[in-house]
Amino acid sequence: MGGNGPLKVVIVGAVACGPKVACRLRRLLPDAEITVLERGDHISYGACGIPYYVEGLFPEVEMLTETPVGVRRTAAFFEKAKGVRVLTRKEVFSIDRERKVVRVRDLNDGKEDEIPYDRLVLATGASPIKPPVKGIDLKNVFFVRTPEDARKIRDAALNSSSKKAVVVGAGYIGIEMAEALASIGLEVSVVEMFDQIFPQFLDLELALLVEKHVRSKGVRVYTGEKVLEIGGKDSVESVKTEKREIPADLVVVATGVRPNDELARAANLACHPRGGILVNAYCQTNDPDIYAGGDCALNQYVSPITGEYLYIPLGSTANKHGRIIANHIAGLPTPFPGVACTSICKVFDYTAGRTGLTEKNATDMNYDVESVIWAGPDKPHYMGAKPLVIKLTASKRYRKIVGVQIVGPGDVARRIDVVATALSLDATLDKLAYLDLAYAPPYSPPLDPIITAAHVLLNKLNGFAKGLNPLEAKRWMDEKKDLLLLDVRTPQEFSEVRIPDDRVVHIPLGALRERISELPRDRDILAFCKVSMRGYEAQRILNAAGFERVWFIEGGIVAWPFDLETS
Repeated sequence: MGGNGPLKVVIVGAVACGPKVACRLRRLLPDAEITVLERGDHISYGACGIPYYVEGLFPEVEMLTETPVGVRRTAAFFEKAKGVRVLTRKEVFSIDRERKVVRVRDLNDGKEDEIPYDRLVLATGASPIKPPVKGIDLKNVFFVRTPEDARKIRDAALNSSSKKAVVVGAGYIGIEMAEALASIGLEVSVVEMFDQIFPQFLDLELALLVEKHVRSKGVRVYTGEKVLEIGGKDSVESVKTEKREIPADLVVVATGVRPNDELARAANLACHPRGGILVNAYCQTNDPDIYAGGDCALNQYVSPITGEYLYIPLGSTANKHGRIIANHIAGLPTPFPGVACTSICKVFDYTAGRTGLTEKNATDMNYDVESVIWAGPDKPHYMGAKPLVIKLTASKRYRKIVGVQIVGPGDVARRIDVVATALSLDATLDKLAYLDLAYAPPYSPPLDPIITAAHVLLNKLNGFAKGLNPLEAKRWMDEKKDLLLLDVRTPQEFSEVRIPDDRVVHIPLGALRERISELPRDRDILAFCKVSMRGYEAQRILNAAGFERVWFIEGGIVAWPFDLETS
């Protein structure tokens, strides 16, 4: 209860975290006075669905605001179905923590008011980063955040004069938007200032595989190029980088988001120097009566792996924060257990997923880790298998799982979720290697791909498997001119696709023992096959015969991110 009557809860923001707080709290505290203030027109929408609307996978942008049974989540819906008052176009411009009131401006008529609170929740979200380049405000330059943005982008893309699109930024949203625009017939280019797509998401070798797939769909990808200017008079005409000028009829800027923490900073609430409101495990700020959750907040307990501050702006996290906040306000303290950086992204016919740390993340944090790349089918070949490429990373000293990245047309989501669960339970690699996962031919091989990848990494840690990831193998190929590449696939496989290198020697695995004398003992040998199971077996056969300078190329042809030669 508040000091005078029912508990007054004011929530600033009505997209994800805010509505979740309100609805959960109403169920826990039926008598509370709950007011949600939103400065925009749209409430409780799924922004992650915007690229799929642009692609035309569903007909109306308002469907992003619907419940599973198709009811629009409007202010009236919240009032009638949830018993929560939601006021749109109401901008909270300051917080008086001493008097416990928020100052609100009505964006329709400019009138200002004060609303008292006993508990205040900041769910102010994040805003797209606007690069400081000339022409960023030209017509047909778009950002991706709201349903209105979605509508404008699709309308512009379907305009008969729109033929060429440039996407600036190759993170999740950038790649999803590139797919959407390419799928409706536009000629699409993607520009990324880092040297790879998904720079915060995947290690380079897997990012190169995904980029290869994106290029195969007709999308031009320019990495390692910074946008200097967006050209045009009234409407956009081109995008200029350090290396080229790309014609453009529309531009989508997807260079990330920054937390909306200005309101909190002005109220002297603790924020991180790089942005984001600091909260404890219950999403409380340094003022115990003020909470923050969703894209505006950081959480010092957010990573069970590192315990460091992380900024993970996802709708899933925002909804979890909302429940944590409501529980705490209602007297059911439930600490937020953290997230493991779990993310997934559809890329044309591929899926890219990741949980935990990448190898680069771990190395930058001075963790002593070992990784392996495994490639193979997601189910038995006779059940219509699709390939997966898995990069699994673990601590050398403690054998704890550090993270996994998976790409390919196979069932990525299932395997990502298995490792996310294992990470959250602080499992070792040995535990992961023997999990009792569901098996039937329509769903997986007898040993699930994630279990097989764990077995290969265990072999590597135990000294049996001497693998090189594709980037290491390519570096050796470029630097060590006298090495030998041993292709142990069948003659038919070899005739269909090959690594284009004069140092390739083709000996099928079944013939290796009888032809072993054809191989030199004084040269480095890199064995490989389609997925490098046979490559590993070749390494062991040669080791047993006294060959010491033998490695296998992890992931084989399937995981090779560089050019291949086909017949």
